Order: sequence, then C-alpha cells, then structure tokens
Amino acid sequence: MTGGADTWFATCPKGVESLLASELLALGAADARETVAGVHFAGPRAVAYRACLWSRLANRVLWPVADVAAADGDTLYHALRELRWGDYFDVRRTIAVEFSGSNRDIRNTQFGAQRCKDAIVDWFSAHTGDRPSVERRRPDVRVHVRLARDRAQVALDLSGGSLHQRGYRLDSGKAPLKENLAAAILLRADWPGIAAAGGALIDPMCGAGTLLLEGAMMAADIAPGLERKHYGFTALTLHDAAQWQALLADAKGRAERGRAAQLPEIRGYDASPGMVRRAQDNIARLGLSRQVRVSAKPVSALAKPTHKPLPFGLVVCNPPYGERLGEREQLKDVYRDLGAAMLREFHGWQGAVFTSDLELGRATGLRSHKRYKLFNGAIESQLLLFDLANNELREPKPEAQRVQPLSEGAEMFANRLRKNRKRLASWRKREGVECYRLYDADMPEYAVAIDLYGERVHVAEYKAPKKVDEQASARRMAEVQAAVPVALDVPAESVVYKERRRQRGTDQYERQDARGEFLTVREGEASLLVNLTDYLDTGLFLDHRPLRLRIAAEAAGKDFLNLFCYTGAATVHAALGGARSSTSVDKSNTYLDWLQRNLAANGIDRSRHTVVKADCMKWLDNAQGRYDLILLDPPSFSNSKSLAEDFDVQRDHAALVRAAMRLLRDEGVLYFSNNRRGFSLDDSLSNEFRCEDISRETIDVDFARNSRIHCCWRITAK
Repeated sequence: MTGGADTWFATCPKGVESLLASELLALGAADARETVAGVHFAGPRAVAYRACLWSRLANRVLWPVADVAAADGDTLYHALRELRWGDYFDVRRTIAVEFSGSNRDIRNTQFGAQRCKDAIVDWFSAHTGDRPSVERRRPDVRVHVRLARDRAQVALDLSGGSLHQRGYRLDSGKAPLKENLAAAILLRADWPGIAAAGGALIDPMCGAGTLLLEGAMMAADIAPGLERKHYGFTALTLHDAAQWQALLADAKGRAERGRAAQLPEIRGYDASPGMVRRAQDNIARLGLSRQVRVSAKPVSALAKPTHKPLPFGLVVCNPPYGERLGEREQLKDVYRDLGAAMLREFHGWQGAVFTSDLELGRATGLRSHKRYKLFNGAIESQLLLFDLANNELREPKPEAQRVQPLSEGAEMFANRLRKNRKRLASWRKREGVECYRLYDADMPEYAVAIDLYGERVHVAEYKAPKKVDEQASARRMAEVQAAVPVALDVPAESVVYKERRRQRGTDQYERQDARGEFLTVREGEASLLVNLTDYLDTGLFLDHRPLRLRIAAEAAGKDFLNLFCYTGAATVHAALGGARSSTSVDKSNTYLDWLQRNLAANGIDRSRHTVVKADCMKWLDNAQGRYDLILLDPPSFSNSKSLAEDFDVQRDHAALVRAAMRLLRDEGVLYFSNNRRGFSLDDSLSNEFRCEDISRETIDVDFARNSRIHCCWRITAK
C-alpha cells in the first residue's frame, strides 16, 4: 500500500467477474484479470481507495501481501511467523483471521485460522513484547488466508466488512437481495444507458427497494460506499488520511449535485404494505424520498404511471420463488400476471426478471433474448432479459407435453448422471471447477463421454464395435438423448452430440460443422475459448487440467516452451502465472489462430509470447533458444500429409524427448505427456535423465475412474 503501483484483489459474487473487471478499469486500474468470484487489479493506492468507495459490485477489496507454503499446520505457522507484521499494522490494533480452503493436512478452517492467529500474535510478542487482541466481530484489521493445495495466499482486508452493506438498509425483510447483486442486475440490463437517455425505472415487486435505490444511486452519481462508517484500511500503518479525505470530499460533492439534479422517473410497487414501509424507510435514509417513490399494489394491477409521458425505460424485479411444490405452482400464476402486465403496459421497454427458478421465469410467457447465470449467495440464479418491443405471450405447454416420462433404460442412465454430479459437487465447489467430465462409459452399454462446459453439455458417442447390434446401439443413444436434458436440467438445445473415432492425419483439424460458436469458460485464472460444435475436439482437453494448473504455479519469471501447443491453454496459464516469455509451436493454422484468440481474451501482451507454425520435430532440429519450463504433449499418432513420414509416439518419443531436453536450462523442468494406451517410457531416457512418473498426480477427480486417460513424466537433468 505504497504511493506507487501495487496489486489488489476484489472479491464479488460468482457471475459478476467481467462486470467488476470493467468497473475497476473505469476507476483507474492499470490492469484487471478475472478469476472465479474475483478480479486481480493493479494501480496506486488511490485506485484501491476508489474501489472501496465507488465499486458497486465488489464484496471486499484485499491487499495481497504474501504467498506462502502451507503443506501442513506447522509449515503454515512458520511461514506466517516470518512475515514482518509490524510493517502492516500496530500491535494495539485488534485482529481477526478469516480462513478458507483445506488440504490433506489442514482439513478444518478453524484449525487453519488458529495457526495463522498464533503466528501473527507470536511475531508481535517476539518483536514488541506485546500481543494484539483478537476481536472477531469488529476487528481493526482482518487478515484473509486462502488455502489452495499446499500454498496459502495472505491478504489484508481494505474494506473492513462486505462492501455490499451500503448503510441505507436496516430492515430488508425475508430473503433480501444483496446490494451489489442488485447493481449487477441493473448493469446487465443496461440501466445506466437507459437512465442517461432519460428512461424510467419501474420495479413491480420492489420489496425493500434495493433495485430502486441502487438504480437511483447510479443515476445520481452517488458513491455506494459514501455512507459506510468504517473501512479496514484506516487501521493500516501506511494509510494516507489526506488522500482518502480528498477522494471522500469529491464523492460527497458529486452526491450533493446528483441529489439536486432531475433524475429519471423511479417507481416501485409491492403487494405488502409492510414491505412498502420498509422501502420508504430505506429511501429516506439515503435522502432520496423526492426522487424514488413506492406504493402498495399487486402485480396484477400493475400499470404505467400516467402523471407524465414515459415513452421507454426498464421494468426490473426479483419475484419470490417457492421452496415447496405447492408454493411454486401458485407462483406460476404470479409470474404469468407479471409477464402479461409487462407486455401490456410497457410495450417498447426493456424487461429484466431475476429468479432462482428458471421454470418460474419461463412462466412469464415472455421470450428472453439474453440469459445470465448469477449467484445469490450459494443459490444459482438466472437473470432473464426481455425486449418488450418484439415479444408476445406464449401459452404454457400442457403438463403432458412438458414432461415426457423416461423409459426404464433412460431413467437408469439419468440416475447415474445425477449420482455422478452429486459426487463431484463438493470437489467442484472447493476447486472452482467449471468444466469437467461427468460420465465416461461408466455403464458399458451406454458408451458415451459427457463433459460439462459451464451450462453447455458435450456428449461424445464412442463408435460401437462391429459385433454390437446397430438397432440396440441406436436405441441406447436415443435413451441418452432423452435422459441428459432431464438429469442435468438443461434445455435440449444446450446439448451437443458427436461420434468419436480414432483421429488420423488431418481428421482432427477438419470441420464437423461451421457454426463458429465460441464459448468462454473459466479454468483457474484463465478465460479459455471452446467450440463444442465445429470440430471433433472442443479446444480444451479436460484431463490435462491439473498439469496446466501446475504449469501456471511454476511459470513465474520463466521462459516457457509449449510443443504441439494445440489451442494454447497451457500457454495462457503460463503467461497469467507470470512467465517471462513463451514460445508455442504447432503446425495447424486453426489451432494457432485459436491460441491468438485465447491470448487476446486474457489481455496478455503478445510481444513476449511467440507463436510458431511448424512441425515440432523439424523445429526442434534447428531451434537455438533455451527454456526453463517445457511442455511436450504430442499426439499418439499422426500421418498428416504435411509430415515427411508418419509419427508414432511409442516409437518416436525417445528422440523427441532428447531434442526437447537439449533446449532445457540446467535447472529447468520438462513435462512429457501423451494419451497413448499402454504407453511405456523408453528405458534409455531414465538412464540419461531424471524421469519421475507423475501420472497419478495429474489426473483429477473427474477422471479418476479412468486412470489410463493419459501418462505424464516430470523430466529434469541428472
């Protein structure tokens, strides 16, 4: 937290990361890099201050101060005991440690927090003769420690409590919508653009008025953190009070001018008079009673205000959802009334409905042109956007049409998918995994591999042996197609089906379709493009996820070489991990173009990352560079016309590894991987180099059932 540039981390609800990155850049960040539920950003102290004061989307703004070894409790304790805590805050400050994550030896967050607290207290005791007090409720300093495998990221909380707490809402009623999630809904619906053009904001189910107030604060240029009474950075040793007061004074001036200005029409309604009173109290607390008005009215009586012309605007709401089946059935009529009123009264406007129950959202009868997945706490929810100028009410399908009973075989297959998904759920949540293998011919008669890429599903059918009856194979594939949307609760159009076969020559590069639809998915710190329709492969080999994450963790300050680089996912990970440079080699224009797009999607400076179109074997013969980290992942077999002779990894790997090792620096590491079934490493390589079989370490939970999916060695000089 010095006057110069520094790096920070802002946390946010899942699904909001891209919005937060754009917001931070607008606040002056020099760089913004998304990860799951957060954004890394860079800039001087003033940028961190502005993020605390002006971010409408962040939960917290953290100052990362260390990345330490944490294989077990003692290792974590000694690593934190070495940090100079007195550089960050005074011993008289009260502290609290917030700990998340687990590994093989640290399985309990309370134990992890205790070891961290002991290390901090013991450092002060040894260096000052005094001990800071622990205060869990309202500490002066919050220390955040996040454990991932055998490393722990240590950060200080600049916020001093979640930034979603603006200070205007004391009583929000049951199941409140958090303020920063409300802001994300409004931003996705382009409320700032609508407000700037003079459009109105209407919430027909306003509850405590959160969407209305967040919308009013945007329109009035009121900093969301202006009413907060405490920030964590004020307790840190290097806090610059004068700089903070200058930013605060500027924000107060902007808010005063915004409250005095003529705002767009902002109205809210709710069927509950009690909720209307709560909303009115919140509005008054923010000093916006003149600009934001609410009244009691059921959604069935919703009508456009008539006191002045309102030609366009945004109708937005977060309707209730039923936890029990009977409640949900009753609420379908409420949603239907909402859809009818929106179309009847607000033709030509924009609409937005936020719900945790997609089936209820569809009950509006309106056709959404965009859909965003957001998380309301741990609840996966959907934001549906509607263009009310070109829409019409659709009649609900009869129950018999909506739910077709599955055959016995399809139901058995669906149950297996549900069981697998439940089994993987805690691992996915803990590791932040978005793309994973759900099923891989677990039941031999259903010979398919099913991979999930966010909300999309990729089903690859293994080519049946000739002895298998074609009619039986077709029947089982039909059962798969019936079961997948039901078991995974996805629309049938979100599922892509392909037939797998052994890839020879240029087959793997040839188009199977020509849609050109690229989907962005998250893996660790990386945003990666996949194409589920046009090629046999999607652009991301999911079984190599652990190896790519290992490369990201080891790449800082190193020169990285990616041979047979495919679409460059490992190159992206290395670059985001801090690689000094990278060189990526492949003979396919398709994949190299894909790599360039992946680099651009992550904002990577391509001046330090070289892309080479060449046959790797020939390129290695003439290459002169030296590298600290090399990934060698050749195909099992290739007889491409561009090669002078065919390639077989079992036959040719020894020469390939030796050629790559010639480019490796003395202390460097080469990772050699391939997917050839029954592969065995040439004994002569073990005589020349240190070859460590790490195959088991590079196979994640979703591929554990098939331990032969690939083999991998860590190779270094002897």
